[in-house]
Amino acid sequence: MAEHMAELHSEGRATFAGLVTDGEARLDRIFQAVPALGELAVGTVYGHLHARRTLDPRMREAVALAAIIAAGCTDTPLTVHTRTGLASGLTPAEIGEIVTETAAFAGFPRAVTAAGRLPELFAGTPIPPDPAPREVLLDLLATAPESLRDVLTDDVQVLTTGPGVAVALVRDADGTLTATIEARVAGASIVALRVLAGGQVVDRGAADRR
Repeated sequence: MAEHMAELHSEGRATFAGLVTDGEARLDRIFQAVPALGELAVGTVYGHLHARRTLDPRMREAVALAAIIAAGCTDTPLTVHTRTGLASGLTPAEIGEIVTETAAFAGFPRAVTAAGRLPELFAGTPIPPDPAPREVLLDLLATAPESLRDVLTDDVQVLTTGPGVAVALVRDADGTLTATIEARVAGASIVALRVLAGGQVVDRGAADRR
């Protein structure tokens, strides 16, 4: 058991170091007074849980952030998971939305306290944050631009897949995927738009960019 925990701890430290600059040194500082807690926490969260395949890293960090905010843990846990959340592909706008959503279930005082930390944790990015890529692509699709009308249906699922990228999955009435629309986003603008439909990839050009 001890050997297994030590292995998970080693894997967790490596995972964390891949997400956060000087990650191992940061962990050493956090747990310097209680290294056994560091072995347990890092081994569990970044060794065991992070390796599970049911949730992708973005979703796992979103869940962790919601739980941390709901628990009122706005010091080290919020700092750590905001950093690893951003490194896993969450955008500042999405983290802000997690805070807003959590307020409805965990109470406004805890959400407001967490919100007060975000400008510091989002250092180097616009405050308030730029819209998430999903928002930008949804705005474009809502206008139903002429060059996309041949591929759009009533069943469109739009996802942010990482910083600066959103994807729309278009399905027909039977639920069959008929087209994929990928948007590359900078700030509130689409800088590249690509459509995969009928086995062909087409750059829809500047007319579809906002």
